[in-house]
Amino acid sequence: MDVLIAGAGPTGLMLAYELALAGVDVTILERLDTRIEQTKGGALQARTAEVLDLRGLLGPIQARELPREAVGGHFAGLPVPLDASPWNTRHPYPISVPQWIVEEELERAAAARGVQVRRGVEVSAVSQDSDGVTVTAGGEVLRARYLVACDGAHSTVRKLLDVPFPGRAGTFRAVLTDVRLSSVSDEVPTTMGHFSTMTTQAGEYWGMLVPVGDGKYRFTFGRPGVTTADETRAALTALYGEETTLAEVLNSSEFGDATRQLESYRYGRILFAGDAAHIHPPFGGQGLNLGVQDAFNLGWKLAAAMRGTADLLDTYQVERHPVAARVLRHTAAQRVFALPGPSEDVVELREIFTDLMRLPDTNRYLAGMMSGLDAADRIPDFEVVTGDGPVWLSTLLHSGRGRLLDFGDRTWPDGWADRVDVLHVKPDGEHDALLIRPDGLLCWSGGADVTTALTTWFGVRAG
Repeated sequence: MDVLIAGAGPTGLMLAYELALAGVDVTILERLDTRIEQTKGGALQARTAEVLDLRGLLGPIQARELPREAVGGHFAGLPVPLDASPWNTRHPYPISVPQWIVEEELERAAAARGVQVRRGVEVSAVSQDSDGVTVTAGGEVLRARYLVACDGAHSTVRKLLDVPFPGRAGTFRAVLTDVRLSSVSDEVPTTMGHFSTMTTQAGEYWGMLVPVGDGKYRFTFGRPGVTTADETRAALTALYGEETTLAEVLNSSEFGDATRQLESYRYGRILFAGDAAHIHPPFGGQGLNLGVQDAFNLGWKLAAAMRGTADLLDTYQVERHPVAARVLRHTAAQRVFALPGPSEDVVELREIFTDLMRLPDTNRYLAGMMSGLDAADRIPDFEVVTGDGPVWLSTLLHSGRGRLLDFGDRTWPDGWADRVDVLHVKPDGEHDALLIRPDGLLCWSGGADVTTALTTWFGVRAG
């Protein structure tokens, strides 16, 4: 077997799809018997939408989007929507879709390419040598050339390896639950709007009740001290009045705001991605998005290592570790603004920062940071004109291969045809040529010899 992945969440499934697209034999080991259909991880940020679009995976997910106002994201729940439109994206608003739907659609796409998801199989032992990794799971001993841990914040693989997970413990616990209500007060929202309009506080409790279709609501709540799932009824009454009565709790889980990150995402032939590599406060819905983008960065590089065409695995650490570190920093900063019961000084700071967010430059900066659209070397999607007519750039990367776009009629060095597709397109008056990595990032746009960029990112010349 080529690659084993621990964890069938969005990160593991995205990685599996990428590897299978490149012809890698991959199996996912998932400890849960069945997928939990809980409305968590409730939004795709703009950059994640672009990433999925680069593989043609966004359409089926977006088709199952929950109804939502066309409104931007938020920073710390402050009442100024973030405007992503200056970043030139086709997806300026968060896409409201539960994590389980993302998982379902990604698994369907991965399975179509031969990926096997083995459920009810928990990893219990891991060892490695110079040739591969040995994994004991579900009482069976498996062998693969690489193992990628995508098994969440409480990663079993991380614990088995006794890898340090430095950071700081959380300051609160809260509950996320899906419920049905038998009656509602006028305070219960009927549509999903901007985060700042959905949150409320009363007595000891803070919370947010969001309609998610089919008569269900996602209810997030907490209070000072330890919150438990058994408090759901009391929290609903405190926040939304006696007229709001609980009919059924469909599922429930707890979460906190701990902040931790691995120092290294690679330990020999074992790599980490998603929450297994980093955890942070849940402000701004960063977790699912960060994990999918980790997988998108790692997939083609691991596939190149399997083929022996290029050794890029260390660049995964170089490129993705700083991105997560930045998320840890800004979610920690948001905690200061967002926690209930702020001091008078924090209240004043909130007012000043809210005014700053109304300034276009500040709003653009925060929108790029929270959406991921400020990613280094990102190319906004745009139309190019081929011999068959106009086409979106994103569709040219569905194959998962590199792309060399020639906006003219030049001759290019041979030797990379097995990894890079050359396409001559109509001049647009702006571009000369673009060399694009399989993950949609620009790695050359003219100037220096393209051979250097081809060798750096796609390995030595074939033949």
